[in-house]
Amino acid sequence: MIAAGKLPLMLCFLAFVVTFLVTRTITRMIRDGRGPFRNVTAGGTHIHHAVPGIILLMIGAFTAIGGPYALGWRSFAGVTVGIGMSLVLDEFALILHLQDVYWSGEGQLSVQMVSLVAACLGLAVCGFSPFGVKDIDTIQLSLRLTASAVLIGDGLLVLICILKGKYRTALFGLFLPPVGWIGAARLARPSSVWARHRYSQKRLERAKRRAVDFDRRWDPVQTFWDNLAGGKPSQPNPSSSGSSSSGSSSSGSSSSGPTPSGPTPSQAASGPGTPDLAGEDVRKLSGRARSPG
Repeated sequence: MIAAGKLPLMLCFLAFVVTFLVTRTITRMIRDGRGPFRNVTAGGTHIHHAVPGIILLMIGAFTAIGGPYALGWRSFAGVTVGIGMSLVLDEFALILHLQDVYWSGEGQLSVQMVSLVAACLGLAVCGFSPFGVKDIDTIQLSLRLTASAVLIGDGLLVLICILKGKYRTALFGLFLPPVGWIGAARLARPSSVWARHRYSQKRLERAKRRAVDFDRRWDPVQTFWDNLAGGKPSQPNPSSSGSSSSGSSSSGSSSSGPTPSGPTPSQAASGPGTPDLAGEDVRKLSGRARSPG
């Protein structure tokens, strides 16, 4: 144990990580058609694993708030919250887009969210508090206060990285303070809050050029990690598939459907004064259908 009282938090962290690994393994096996696992359905409705995750989150929250303060109950709450939180965040992209984007490129946002939360949980488990410790001398107290000041400064630099739109740099800066210092000193992302409110047009153009170079270099690394942890996407994004389907439907309607305006070829050939024979035939047939004979 790193510190007394952190057993529930450590169990929550372990349950979170293990549940994500097991869940992704099972879903990839289901997608490939291997193993005994199948999708869970009820009355023809697919039950996503975020649903039991929400239920487990509620059970863990009620246990932590209203249950006994014994270590066993707190540990049970930690495990339940860790499992439920992992199941919900594994489908974070689905909840955000309100579409089943699990195996599309947009679904990889869930992997990034799980990585961020796992990093924060691990940081909380490994962290320490300089206060409330009894029987320490002046040297130990000064070291603890110095370490706390460094952590507070690192937190401020991480916040600057977030305002500059450098979320991955902020994540690594939580564990490696020099990364946070470098990210806070470099140019912001052009679409960030920091750039919109503090950069001139010339500096904004520099930020755009640097962002393009940075993405060209590091996006393959990010994509490799997302594919390794969550599985390579096998479905197109709904936005791209929707636009292509609308384009095909519009082209199909223009080629095979009726023209919205203008005369038909038979009308054009007969002239503008020729009556619509097809319309007359339809009216005659409908009149026969209504007649008693």
